[in-house]
Amino acid sequence: PYEITMKITYGALSLLLCVSDAFVTPPAAFARTSSLSMAANPVKSEFLTPSLAKACIDIAGGSPVYAYSLDKLDETAEACLAFPNPYGLTVRYAAKACPNAAILKFFSSKGIHIDASSGYEVRRAIDAGIPPENISLSSQELPKDFAELMDLGVKVNACSVSQIERIGQHYEGKGQVIGIRVNPGVGSGGFSSSTTSYSKTNVGGPSSSFGIWHTVVEDGTVPDIVAKYGLVVERIHTHIGSGSDPEIWQQVANKSLSFCKTWDTVTTLNLGGGYKVGRNPGEPSTDLQEIGAPVTEAMKAFAADTGRELQLEIEPGTYLVAMAGALVSTVQDKMFTTGESGHTFLKLDSGMTDVLRPSLYGAIHPITILPGSGKAEDIGTETEAVIVAGHCCESGDILTPKPGEPEDLEDRPLRKAEIGDILVLDGSGAYCSGMSAKNYNSFPEAPEVLVDKEGKVHLIRERQALVQVYQNEIDLPTGVL
Repeated sequence: PYEITMKITYGALSLLLCVSDAFVTPPAAFARTSSLSMAANPVKSEFLTPSLAKACIDIAGGSPVYAYSLDKLDETAEACLAFPNPYGLTVRYAAKACPNAAILKFFSSKGIHIDASSGYEVRRAIDAGIPPENISLSSQELPKDFAELMDLGVKVNACSVSQIERIGQHYEGKGQVIGIRVNPGVGSGGFSSSTTSYSKTNVGGPSSSFGIWHTVVEDGTVPDIVAKYGLVVERIHTHIGSGSDPEIWQQVANKSLSFCKTWDTVTTLNLGGGYKVGRNPGEPSTDLQEIGAPVTEAMKAFAADTGRELQLEIEPGTYLVAMAGALVSTVQDKMFTTGESGHTFLKLDSGMTDVLRPSLYGAIHPITILPGSGKAEDIGTETEAVIVAGHCCESGDILTPKPGEPEDLEDRPLRKAEIGDILVLDGSGAYCSGMSAKNYNSFPEAPEVLVDKEGKVHLIRERQALVQVYQNEIDLPTGVL
């Protein structure tokens, strides 16, 4: 719904698209791209005008502040709810992407359920008013209170053999319903084109600890354990990572259906999420209609072969919230170094305490400089190449790394900024507020605001007070020191 223009051409963007052979020529299922264009000097970011960015800061009592667009959230929710399916669909929001209660409640109002990755996320969702029966848990660590959660109606997918054993021992002979998460042997994610080697965003294949290795299902080990305890497998779950390579994803869908044949009690196939979102100009995003069509055909073939019409589940996180969120910061300092390797640095009042992705993955976010006054008429026309640095006493706190190379820098051409100007980091809706180096250097957790469909800004999380950073610390007894 917004027309956005942007100066940034990013000399490294072509590198970002070419690092992996899979991205040299984006396939049809990657047809949709970022709505940002690359014309000179944008007058707004993905969804924030200068005045709206200033309003977000004012409502939050200062920057930095995370801002979310209800319009954008609604748009992505509708896209996910329209995912192709032959016999019924449940969309589960991967709550770890951005777990604020306001966002959980909005998606719940749209009929979207919750995918939780820890027992704590389950409890957080329940506290936000999400019905337990609408929550699914797939966790690297089975919570100690798993039985209490299951008794409430939470759907648990066992992600290891030992998790099946623990659940089985508690519910032995009771016909407890469970799901099984299987590692199908391949994955997709990050800057690597390999489907089997390690990548920070690849959660399938032999280099990943996520899910039960497929051969342990195929050789009868898992079926024997299930039978020993009288468990009932109703869900098969697979998830391969955030690369969302269409061909790999479709192969995994077919393999996942083969696991559904292992138990005739299976009624649901969960294919996880990981749908790629193009945050920057020219970057492709997954076309859900394209990627879902072959899955529909595969599920129809399964039904024709077995007589079983499976319910489909998907678990988008990034796709739902990435471009619906932005980090709004202030340029609090500006400095330069000289010589062949010199740079001009913009120093923000935010950093890895708020957005860790650049430092962790070498991730690239769209950046827009807006006037600190919040007035469109104050937008300048000059540009300059800069490095954007965070406020932490940490050399890795950089928001403009080389694409995929968090250990290296790359100048970014931006509108010329002065101290006090606003810097908007778009694409910060997913894995930013919920996945940061919060409280490093004792910086408090940033507040969050929601921009409604009328453009009104609402505070949905207050800024953390300093005392909350250390309130759980306890004094030692007298005489210990």
